[in-house]
Amino acid sequence: MRFLAVLNRDGGTLRAMDLDTFSAAIEETLTAAGHTVETRIVAGDEVVEALNQAARARSVDVVLAGGGDGTISAAAAAMKDKKKALAILPAGTMNLFARSLGVPQTLDVALRSFADGEIRPVDVASANGRVFVHQFSIGMHAKMVRLRDRMEFRSRLGKIGASIRAGSTTMLNPPTMTISLTIGEAEIVTRTIGIGVTNNLLGEGHLPYADHPDGGVLGVYITVARQRGELLNFMLNVARGRWRGNQQVEIHQAERVVLKIRSAKAGFKCVIDGELSELERETVLEIHPKSLRVLVPKNSLQAAGTNSTA
Repeated sequence: MRFLAVLNRDGGTLRAMDLDTFSAAIEETLTAAGHTVETRIVAGDEVVEALNQAARARSVDVVLAGGGDGTISAAAAAMKDKKKALAILPAGTMNLFARSLGVPQTLDVALRSFADGEIRPVDVASANGRVFVHQFSIGMHAKMVRLRDRMEFRSRLGKIGASIRAGSTTMLNPPTMTISLTIGEAEIVTRTIGIGVTNNLLGEGHLPYADHPDGGVLGVYITVARQRGELLNFMLNVARGRWRGNQQVEIHQAERVVLKIRSAKAGFKCVIDGELSELERETVLEIHPKSLRVLVPKNSLQAAGTNSTA
């Protein structure tokens, strides 16, 4: 296969690496398996255009994307409905979409797994047309990300520590909003401190990622916690990957959801694949089944659990 690697030198763990040495390792690993490789190292403000160019290139079979959550989300948007495949280097903080695909969590092992990997179709979701691979969220998560982004950190561990501090502050004074959700024929009107809409239902007993990335549904998670004790219990259950038994979460699934903000207050934010964004008064969320071709490790658990072939 013909690989084109796009590495965001300002994204994720790559910002602290010697990318020339890493590029040489990519070439050595993949060419040894009979593939061809071209590598492009770009700045953060150039990565979207570089990914779009890679997605349009006729001489490329697989685009290998390296960077944080924003890079992977942009790569999926560029590659949606394309014949070529996306391979994800786990260079972010939590690498949740990569985990869902069964990609090993160290870069060198991930590279070796791509050398004899297989291509599978998986789902992506969208919020008012903007593609996301993991989650759209409002409320607590958006406030936590806003607080975290104001803190200084230079490493993956530093970002995790900042996230914990921001989460603790948010839990002491969580935001509230009145929203309506139209799911199928039903409309839910509620006051909540947080909602997450995920690309497929989250799995149980681990970090929040989907066990079946081709399940064809959105997961809708409404936080119903009100008291501080309930909120603490909610956070602990989330950390342990307990969703179905979590009494502080109401769970739905759908192919399409319309979310409307009914609160008079303006200026709410949302988080799309880890990136803080403006929240519109009405957001249409949709699942796009099997619209993204991905290169995954051969016989990975997640790949084996899918129901289709490339």
